[in-house]
Amino acid sequence: MGQGRRKDFGEFTAKLEKHIEKLPDYAQRAQEKLQRYIPPSEQGSSRPARPAPPRPRPQMPQMPAMPKISQQLTSMAAGQIPVVADAKAKWARWNEPAAKLERRKRRASRAMTFWILLTFLCGLFAVVAGTGLLKDGQADVLQAIAGGAFAVIFGTFGVKSGLRLRTLNRTVLPAAPAAPPPLPPARSVAREPMERLAESEASLAELLRQLSQPTSLGTMPVSEIAVADARTTAAEAAQALRGLAGRIQAIERGRDAAPERERGALDAAIKQLREQLDDGLDGYGGLVAAAGHTVAASSDGMTSSKESLSDATDKLAGLAMALRELS
Repeated sequence: MGQGRRKDFGEFTAKLEKHIEKLPDYAQRAQEKLQRYIPPSEQGSSRPARPAPPRPRPQMPQMPAMPKISQQLTSMAAGQIPVVADAKAKWARWNEPAAKLERRKRRASRAMTFWILLTFLCGLFAVVAGTGLLKDGQADVLQAIAGGAFAVIFGTFGVKSGLRLRTLNRTVLPAAPAAPPPLPPARSVAREPMERLAESEASLAELLRQLSQPTSLGTMPVSEIAVADARTTAAEAAQALRGLAGRIQAIERGRDAAPERERGALDAAIKQLREQLDDGLDGYGGLVAAAGHTVAASSDGMTSSKESLSDATDKLAGLAMALRELS
């Protein structure tokens, strides 16, 4: 859906550029048609009007650069409006675990300070009432007892707040999940393969998670070593594929800046690397398929599909090594 919208905005921008280029011609034609309807007397002479000398084309107001308009339209199509993006970023920072923990610490610290202050005031009141400073040397036992009771209650709340603050200070946040790598630009030939890779990674992660859990019979579908090898090999292959995609993007940037006569050779190099990238994705997809067959075969005890996971892992390991040498 997002690519379709960006495509529509790209076509709209191309048409807009063509019409803007023709604006001076449109203005000249309009002036010529307007002169046909002006009477000769108003033109300053009763003689037949001679053809007016060609007038210079009116200077049209300088329009913004089309690439900037295209980028703005593309960003708006992708939902990257500055105000909305800023609000989303602030909301994301507010909901971060570290920010939540910091707010809890501040609340616990303020509560502890409040209860300690009340405890001190109630204790001071109990001492003053017990020594008779409030009534000219006559001690008020009831007020002293009440002040002491409130001091004990508020002190208990203060201790609880202090223990809570101590617990929060010792809390260790789990490591935040790594953000997904950014995708190549929409115009890059590496964009579609990287989208396929992201989908394949999500599918493989779910399949390997299921293979790590015991079945209903209480047995493991495959050994933990096989699952770990598949996960490690998949990560190395994904890294190699992204390195190859980065190489394609670098060549694309060089092609855009190169002279026209040099772009053919660069296009051929990009096409060759794209074929290698597709081959690597096919190998990664083979591992995903093998993991899926293994999950399907884990309930009936089949061993052929389970062995295919190890075979696919070995093939992908060799492919990842070749891709690393290329990237």
